[in-house]
Amino acid sequence: MRRVRYSVAMSLDGYIAGPNGEHDWIIMDPAIDFKALFQSFDTVLLGRRTFEASRAMGGNGGMPGMTAYVVSRTLRPEDFPGVNILSDASSAIPALQAQPGKDIWLMGGGGLFRSLLEAGLVDTVEVAVIPVLLGQGIPLLPGLAGRARLELTGTQTYPTGIVSLNYSVQKAAEKTKKRKKAA
Repeated sequence: MRRVRYSVAMSLDGYIAGPNGEHDWIIMDPAIDFKALFQSFDTVLLGRRTFEASRAMGGNGGMPGMTAYVVSRTLRPEDFPGVNILSDASSAIPALQAQPGKDIWLMGGGGLFRSLLEAGLVDTVEVAVIPVLLGQGIPLLPGLAGRARLELTGTQTYPTGIVSLNYSVQKAAEKTKKRKKAA
């Protein structure tokens, strides 16, 4: 089954974008194998705001070589031919995960991450912590309703000071198994 992976850059103080959506503070460390990272995905999942920001910068809203899906209750498919718009992510994403293919890159903003995490649809959280303090901006995770348990699966430190942290999200069934083993 394909995993939904939230792979994102974040400032040390917890922001994924500046107050106006800017991302000029993200360092492109040459030691990071971006080609290998991108090749692990064939599908990208975006929130409406991320999609609109990408289009405003001259992009098509997706990533080259990947099938893009935009989660939105307000965008109309007829206004964006060739764009896959999902109005109900909670039913559409499990169907995407069941299809053959590579992993799914959750590239949406913090709001989409929060809603999918709360729905139990995020499998991994992969954060590249950039050595910068923004002071304000778009948070990694705005207003989570409850706790989410994560298990550290890997770390990497890069010459520019970026620290990559990889976690698997513990699902309810996994939590129950771990509690039973501990008892």
